[in-house]
Amino acid sequence: MRPVTFHVHTAFCDGADTPEALAERALELGCEAIGFSGHSPTAFDLSYCMTDDAAYRAAVRAVKERYKDRLRVYLGVEQDFYAGTSTDEYDYIIGSVHYLLKNGKYLPVDDGRQIQIDAVSDGYGGDWYAFAEDYFRTVARVYEKTGCDIIGHFDLLTKYNGGGALFDEGHPRYLAARDAALEKLLKAPAAFEINYRPVVTGGRKDPYPAPDVIDALLKAGKPLVYSSDCHDKKDLLFGFDDCVRRCGGSLISPETLIK
Repeated sequence: MRPVTFHVHTAFCDGADTPEALAERALELGCEAIGFSGHSPTAFDLSYCMTDDAAYRAAVRAVKERYKDRLRVYLGVEQDFYAGTSTDEYDYIIGSVHYLLKNGKYLPVDDGRQIQIDAVSDGYGGDWYAFAEDYFRTVARVYEKTGCDIIGHFDLLTKYNGGGALFDEGHPRYLAARDAALEKLLKAPAAFEINYRPVVTGGRKDPYPAPDVIDALLKAGKPLVYSSDCHDKKDLLFGFDDCVRRCGGSLISPETLIK
């Protein structure tokens, strides 16, 4: 398949580049289509998300018009579980969990290794498996909460756990929580993404989700989509060939999810 990538962040949130610069890069790499997926506004943390989603939508629509004869452009959103903002104007939705609400506080899941350690200490008394149980209970509800077309980085909590540095991903409590969420989401009419962001940042040698989860998705015949989770145009198609190799015929174009 020719490359298509739909998990792409711009300078309207925590990405480095304009939509136009990313569209140009997509053309250079031979992409047939690109989808932009700005982080939905989250009032409790404005550091990573869109603070002007209307301007983002206008910019992407302008790029769509400008490149209409050369590149198919889609307007998407990465909707956080706790965002609560409208998704009516978007072509597609990536549903993700970046925070856990614990004791009235939003605890970040992926905002830095030490920040994650502190969140587990403050919110869970250092019990990584209680953290994992809470995370996967939340992830299990991401489709019903966001109505997403794509389930984003299913096991994001492992971002800093390369080599089991923080907790054991084979622990019975971890596996029970993870597999319960997976079982529920397998029934949802949404694709799973194979997300290469942790390989780019160096936290893991494999994409999200874990290899055995990918095996379970393949066995179940679940539709899968490639994702670079791009924050810099140089990484726009990072891991694409590896994703095709891993997923084979289960890999679909996200364009098929557009309603």
